[in-house]
Formats: sequence, C-alpha cells, structure tokens
Amino acid sequence: MHDVLMIGGGAVGLSIAYELAGRGRRVHVVERGELGGESSWAGAGIVPPARENKADAPLVQLAGLSARLHVELAERLRRDTGIDTGYRVSGALYLSSDAATHAKMDGELAPFRAQQIACEQLTSARLAEIEPALRGALDDGRLTTGFHVPGEAQLRNPRHVRALVEACKQRGVTFTINATVEEFVTRDGRLVEVRTPRGAFAAEQYCLTTGAWSGRVGEQLGLKLRVKPIRGQIALVNPPEPVIRGIVYVGRKYFVARDDGRVLVGSTEEDVGFDKSTTASVVRDLLDFAVRLAPALENARVEQTWAGLRPHSADDRPYLGQAPNLKNLFVAAGHYRWGLALSPGTAVVMTQLMHGETPSVDLRPFAVGR
Repeated sequence: MHDVLMIGGGAVGLSIAYELAGRGRRVHVVERGELGGESSWAGAGIVPPARENKADAPLVQLAGLSARLHVELAERLRRDTGIDTGYRVSGALYLSSDAATHAKMDGELAPFRAQQIACEQLTSARLAEIEPALRGALDDGRLTTGFHVPGEAQLRNPRHVRALVEACKQRGVTFTINATVEEFVTRDGRLVEVRTPRGAFAAEQYCLTTGAWSGRVGEQLGLKLRVKPIRGQIALVNPPEPVIRGIVYVGRKYFVARDDGRVLVGSTEEDVGFDKSTTASVVRDLLDFAVRLAPALENARVEQTWAGLRPHSADDRPYLGQAPNLKNLFVAAGHYRWGLALSPGTAVVMTQLMHGETPSVDLRPFAVGR
C-alpha cells in the first residue's frame, strides 16, 4: 500500500511525485511507456516569463508561480542530481510576416503587457542585432515587425525529465514502467486498486496525470475529461556554426537555439488522433521556413525529426482538482503546449490540495467536473 499512486509519468506526474515525496509521502508512479517519453520529451522546452500577482486570472497566477519555481528547481536538480537541465534565460523575438502572424503575435504578447513584463517593440535594425541570421528577412520585408521579450527562458526537456526521475528516486519514489492500466477497481466512492499487466497497485490517494490519453483513461473512471491529442512535429538541425541565438516565433512556427548550436524548428498543430508519425510534407515545410528566414541554415544537417501529442483541453484550461465521483482521486491533465512550463506550479498546488490545504492558486476554473 502506497500513500499516493501517480498514474502517468510525464513532467507533470513526476513533478507532483517529487513534491509529494518531499513532504514525506510514499509515492509510486505507474507509466504506460517510458518515463517522460511522450509530450514531455517531445516539446521545445520553452518557459515564458510570468509574475505572481493575486489580481491576475488563476491560469496566469499558475504561470507566475511556475516561472519562479523553475529557477529554483533547475538549481536544486543540478545540485542534487548533477544533471544540468539546460535552464537559461535566452530571451525571445516575436516576429510577424503578414497580417495573420501579426494578429497571433499580439495575442501571444497580451499577457506580458498585462503583467508589465518587459516586451519592447524594436526596429528592424535592432532585431537584426539580436538575431543577425534574420537580417536579410528583416531588410527585405519578409519579416515586418517584432517585439523582444528578454525574460523568456528555455530548458532541455530530456535532461529535465532525467533529473526529475533521479531526484524522485532520491526521495524514495518508486516506478513501474511499460504498464498500461487495464482496470480500475472502485468501491464505496473510492478508487481502491489499479491493475496492469505488471501487477496491481493500491494507495490511499491516486492522481491521474496521463496527458493526451486522459480523455480515454477518464472514461474508465466515469470522468468526462475533454482532452484530445494534438500532434506537433519538430525538426532538429545542426549547422556548421551557430546561427540562431535564442527563441524566435513567427506565427505558429519557431526556432529554439540550444547552447551547442543546434536549432529546433517547430511546430505544427494537427488533429490526427494518436498518430505520432512524422510526415514528409510537414518536415519539408518546417525546413523551408527555416531556410527562407535564416539562409545560413541551408547547410545545416538534419539530425532528427519527431512528433509529440499535446494534451489539448476543450476550453484551453488544464484539469486540476479532485474527481467529483471518487473522493481519493485527483486529476492534473490537459496542459496542452505548456505542461512542462506549468509543471512546478501544478505540483505545488496539487500537493497542497492532496494534503487538505487551500491551494495557493484558485483551482475552481480548473475543476474536474466543469
């Protein structure tokens, strides 16, 4: 018998397990595949800036809490595990190439302006100083205007997941991987057992953190979690010498430069079910985008392409809270593009809730039964 059984071992589930174990709970994590092997591994690792302000909407509060905790967590994980997660404040450019991308850019920047986070419109010359590889596109009008957000950060997803796993082990968390849940056993309004091909597991409390699969899993528990997978494809390129310096958004696409000179080029939003394949047309489009705006990437070696499934909720808010029909079941799912970014704050508020405390963020907008 465990104190808590986490069902799902992505960034959100691992973060909650780490936080719970830090408060003395005996935690076991059951994962259908490999730990952090789905969208937590596949994302770009972007952490937008945000501030903690009680006057803000709860989702913005959660983002502010998470942004602060990421700084502390990266240092703690490095100290305790020896793993550098690659967290750094690299800054980001938000650029537009036409009316559609300009409208999207304005929407992306609105939360920064509302929180008075540094977000400055710059001349093309100044933008080119920040990202020299884009100078040609800025000079000839392929990119028309842009803003600089110096506080935007990034981390290396696989490293972050590895560090979380190691830190969880140090706190006594145990794991069972490659174990798809086949049956939930309920009794008298409580979940009493979870059965998998690798054994049955029981706990006092359970927490569902199954990402894009949460809608399917929720049905087995009588929950209506309106979460579906949205595929995102990414290409990793390695130029002969560094080309991009930070994060660059142009509409729905982006560059993310790593410290080793490699560049992530992403991403798509495809409603194709649970298909994680990459497609030639999309990869070609991503590479065309990259070379068109940064010609210095033309000779970059394409090292890898992959796809991940983002857990998209119908109303663009995650589910965070207690299940209405099973009093010892909790849910943290549906973070869409920002699961890794919001995971530290999610871990704190879910741990508070599972301890019977008042969460530091109002969770009513994220209610499981909404």
